Amino acid sequence: MEVSDRTIRNDLAFLRDRFNAPLAFCSVKGHHYTDSEWRLPSINLSMRELSAIMLGAKVLESYTGSAYVDDLNSAILRLSERIPDKIRINREEVGEQRIIFTGGAETHLDTEICHSLVKAVNQTVRVKIEYYTASRDQVSQRIIDPYVLRIDRGTNYYMIGFCHNRQDMRYFRVDRIKKLKLLNSSFIRDKTFNAQEYLGKTFQIEVGTGEAKLVKIWFSRSTSPYIIERRWHKTQKVEEHTDGSITLEMEVAGLNGLKRWVLGYGGGAVVKEPPELVDLVKSEVEQLMKNYQM
Repeated sequence: MEVSDRTIRNDLAFLRDRFNAPLAFCSVKGHHYTDSEWRLPSINLSMRELSAIMLGAKVLESYTGSAYVDDLNSAILRLSERIPDKIRINREEVGEQRIIFTGGAETHLDTEICHSLVKAVNQTVRVKIEYYTASRDQVSQRIIDPYVLRIDRGTNYYMIGFCHNRQDMRYFRVDRIKKLKLLNSSFIRDKTFNAQEYLGKTFQIEVGTGEAKLVKIWFSRSTSPYIIERRWHKTQKVEEHTDGSITLEMEVAGLNGLKRWVLGYGGGAVVKEPPELVDLVKSEVEQLMKNYQM
């Protein structure tokens, strides 16, 4: 290797002492790693970069349904063992409780199912699932070609895939998958399928069926500040009125999700279009009135 024996011995000692390399020696293998997965450090992180990674772990910890909290914490621990002492920091001190992350409602996510789905998506492997449909309170067996995994607001995992039962693209909540089996067959992705365009029809997490419809919702003066401070959909347009109220326009297909969202603003929101959404809200309001009749 065009170096002296002493240089090699020094290099071995450096690996063992500086990087805690799992080195051993035997007459058969010579010097070798006892851990076949061990690797030399290949990156040089700054303090800010390491802090950002650790804050990312805190974000995942706040989303208790995340399938990657343990894996990320393990990766950070191994990473921290290989960085120079001068930028070594205590993970527990990051943020010092001055940066606090909170998630939404917890989901009961099966970690193994989630990891299997990631593998299926990456390797284009067909899967068989046992799926619970909440709206019908039924469990069904389905064969799926998984295209995309979507994580919404940290805790809500969704799979978009071609359902062989329905012969169409469908949206599945991962926490409603009761059983999953990787099949011994791969699939070919439809080249015409565009995930961004497909998700562009959604409102928050609901895809809906059919073509996207033009939606118009009026918001009162007191409610409008809470609407204009966010971008709710990529197609949205806001018309401001002289009395301080606004009309929000967008093109979406998931009307049931919109119904629940509009009702959350109570009397501060009125659906103008389409008629289907108006009817959905009216029906829900009528049921609410019946529920609260004394």
